[in-house]
Amino acid sequence: MREFLINIRKLVLSFFLGGKFMDAMEKVREYMKGTTTIGIATDDGVVLVSDRRATMGTLVAHKLVQKSFIIDEHLAATVAGAVGDAQALIRWMRAEAMLYRMRSGYEITPHAISTLMGNVMFSSRYFPFIVQLVIGGVDRKGRAELYSLDPLGSSIRDSVIATGSGSPYAYGVLEDAYSKEMSIEDATLVAIRAMRAALERDAMTGNGIDVIKITREGAVKLGDEEVEELVKQV
Repeated sequence: MREFLINIRKLVLSFFLGGKFMDAMEKVREYMKGTTTIGIATDDGVVLVSDRRATMGTLVAHKLVQKSFIIDEHLAATVAGAVGDAQALIRWMRAEAMLYRMRSGYEITPHAISTLMGNVMFSSRYFPFIVQLVIGGVDRKGRAELYSLDPLGSSIRDSVIATGSGSPYAYGVLEDAYSKEMSIEDATLVAIRAMRAALERDAMTGNGIDVIKITREGAVKLGDEEVEELVKQV
């Protein structure tokens, strides 16, 4: 796996240096085939959902992979892509969030951490992190924010985001069922329903669902029993 990633990065670097940016991104996308992660922002807060399967080509390499992470009290993220790169960026975000709180006395906002990590990824664009991030949270004024970041460092705010190989199936549900005025409970059910669509049709997605809810009260990761009860309601 490590040698494969090194070869991918060398290939991407050669394309970048040759000015073939779109070819480089296609090579990155070839690696980022597995996983489904979903983010929904409503007036009440943000819901982040991910599956647990990690693949190496057609092999199911791991069945209990964490792809949803709480970064701070009102901030969380999902990852899709190379596991090592994803874990490094999560550690980076957590460290920056702690440093910001120590320096300012306040929690870092979703917009600030998304901008920061976008800058980090942009600065590494010639040797990119092979990761797509979804960052969501609630700022100090209680506003829900959701951002998508790609390997080149673009940070785009949206209300509904799906990443990974199962995203086309998830988007079919999200486009039909999403409403900005829906409650956080309804948004959670919609996100789980979208994930179930990906689980049913995408071979790279599977082995369970992780759910994080972020409201003005804070970020909470639901337990397996809670998720199972919600799945029964979908």
